[in-house]
Amino acid sequence: MRIGIFGGTGSQTVDAVIADARGAEQDGFASYSLPQVFGLDALGLLAIIGHEVPRIELATFVVPTYSRHPMTMAQQAVTVQLASDGRFTLGIGLSHQMVIENMFGLSFDKPLRHMREYLAALVPLLKGESADVDGETISTHAAIDAPDRAPVPVVVAALGPKMLEVAGTVADGTATWMTGPATLADHTVPTITAAAEHAGRPAPRIYSSLPVCVTSDAEGARERAAKDFQIYGFLPSYRAMLDREGAAGPADVAIVGDEATVAKGLAQMEDAGATQFVAAVFGNRDERAATRALLKSLL
Repeated sequence: MRIGIFGGTGSQTVDAVIADARGAEQDGFASYSLPQVFGLDALGLLAIIGHEVPRIELATFVVPTYSRHPMTMAQQAVTVQLASDGRFTLGIGLSHQMVIENMFGLSFDKPLRHMREYLAALVPLLKGESADVDGETISTHAAIDAPDRAPVPVVVAALGPKMLEVAGTVADGTATWMTGPATLADHTVPTITAAAEHAGRPAPRIYSSLPVCVTSDAEGARERAAKDFQIYGFLPSYRAMLDREGAAGPADVAIVGDEATVAKGLAQMEDAGATQFVAAVFGNRDERAATRALLKSLL
């Protein structure tokens, strides 16, 4: 299992995010991922990072689909791929009904059909082919004119069985958040792998992310995790994964404790089938430093 770092786009300058990515590269991490939330634009930042930071793999984890037409998403992804000399993986997801409808003012109707049709348009565009889709939720008849580009791998934030089947059939893998090792092993990995095998596709990439903290105060760290990540205990898709894991909330799936405990937790994720763990490091300054040091030792 490879280990990457989860960066951030909120309340940071462009220079700060570039410095963070450069530090992850210098420390030897496999990848640097950015979410698309309510700060700076993740794809725009990754294009700059790809040009400035020469070796580390880059990914979005993840960009919502509803707010970007497949053509727009593909153009941005191809730009990042060119800027990074082929080191970019595009992670996409539905986001959540409360975000899409209440904040963006868009319909969240038929999310599974939306993702199927979205990928039907997006995947050809990322491969340098034309998209020709007349769907119920998406229509696209276009191609991208860009020189000397590599195809862009795409992973889907798929949690439920139907979405995992779509990801395994069409995409290159999945990206999970708030999904513990038992759920990964018993639900996520077998479902997407079976779909990929049925479609004659390679074994899927399994990008997995959880909060991580090396600390001498595990109880205190879990209290911080419960506070910092509490929203994920209420969003329906993540709530379903926590319920599968038998977890009361996000604090129960956070990988927290001394070095041996955290190393064991990471090994459990690998045993469960994660091909790349994207560490969401949290805690105070000393805990973050200790967590980073442990992660480096495991590379």
